[in-house]
Amino acid sequence: MLAVPASAMADEVAAEEAPDSTVAEAASFNPDLTTLSKALTAAGLEDTLNGAGPFTVFAPTDAAFAAVPEAMTAFLMDPLNKASLAQVLTYHVVPGKVTAEDLYKKIKAGGGTAKLTTVEGQEISFTEVQGNIKVDGTMGSTGYITQGDLAQSNGVVHVLNGVLIPTITPPSAEPAAADAAAPAAEATPAS
Repeated sequence: MLAVPASAMADEVAAEEAPDSTVAEAASFNPDLTTLSKALTAAGLEDTLNGAGPFTVFAPTDAAFAAVPEAMTAFLMDPLNKASLAQVLTYHVVPGKVTAEDLYKKIKAGGGTAKLTTVEGQEISFTEVQGNIKVDGTMGSTGYITQGDLAQSNGVVHVLNGVLIPTITPPSAEPAAADAAAPAAEATPAS
């Protein structure tokens, strides 16, 4: 585990630099984030994360993805499961620009825990462990920020040594259920 730089001055300098690359491009340029870059492409999220933002991305490393069980990886990377892959990836994104300093402040203000709602819609939580920021998802998924505050033109990237897994919901079956219910409703006589 590597600690997030504690120097507020270093954080401010990094935040003031406005690189030309977006949070999505940051993944493609970083040799430790190639799996994330491929997954963003497979899920069709590159255009979104190249957009105006701002976004905060908790970017799992290649090593973090390699630790995910092979069956889960195969499931998520199957083109038929694109929606589930997008759900996992958007669980690593929160709207707005949240720096490491912001996270430390939120953790302190929250009595040791902070929660943020992801773009996916579920919460992730943050705690401080021996000066490091720990990020927890659902189903026991967790990781530590190993490199924070990588400023991008449309947000900030924090490199994470774990993959966060949300509660995965299958694509909505509501239209099928509504279609199935429609004939029964039509068959009911009006009063």
